[in-house]
Amino acid sequence: MADNISSKENSGQVSSKERPGSVSLLAVFPDLGPAADAIDKLRDLGLSDDQMNVISGIPATEAMLGRPRQWTNVPRLAAGGAVVGFLGAAFLVFVSPYLYPVPIQVGRQAFVPGPPTVVILFELTMLGLLLSTFLGVFLDSYFPNYRPMEYVKEISDGKIAVFFICPGENCEKFTKAMTALGAEKVEAAEVFHL
Repeated sequence: MADNISSKENSGQVSSKERPGSVSLLAVFPDLGPAADAIDKLRDLGLSDDQMNVISGIPATEAMLGRPRQWTNVPRLAAGGAVVGFLGAAFLVFVSPYLYPVPIQVGRQAFVPGPPTVVILFELTMLGLLLSTFLGVFLDSYFPNYRPMEYVKEISDGKIAVFFICPGENCEKFTKAMTALGAEKVEAAEVFHL
């Protein structure tokens, strides 16, 4: 399944239908190096980052492609989940033993024993962190996405596609520039249900 390196929803990208006189093109590259060069060339030709999107079947960071860093809420959600997990563990460990009408005494052990307390605090903190991270990644990736997306089948074979919106009168210039940088093909983007 293809990974969208920079999602259109986060970057503010609009479709060519919303830009009169523009054309959506997909350039397919065999490797990350030529795709990164193509992004630089598209910037030189006057396109902004919100007019480009990289579609890849392999994991690639923004830095590998020379793209600006994408903003995400996942670290904040993970930290919040860890805090909630820690507070839940603290309640179980420090408050719940005193909720019984008659406190339970096990030998000469304290109501809040040390080693088991550390284990419970750690485990529930990590549980909160992991669950909130999973939820954050799930929500941040807009999964499942039922809208049609631009896609070419070569992405599943390890190719990298650069989707960009260019002015209609300069379409030939952009096509030649992408071909000169090693694009295997440059074609109009079609929208498919994935």
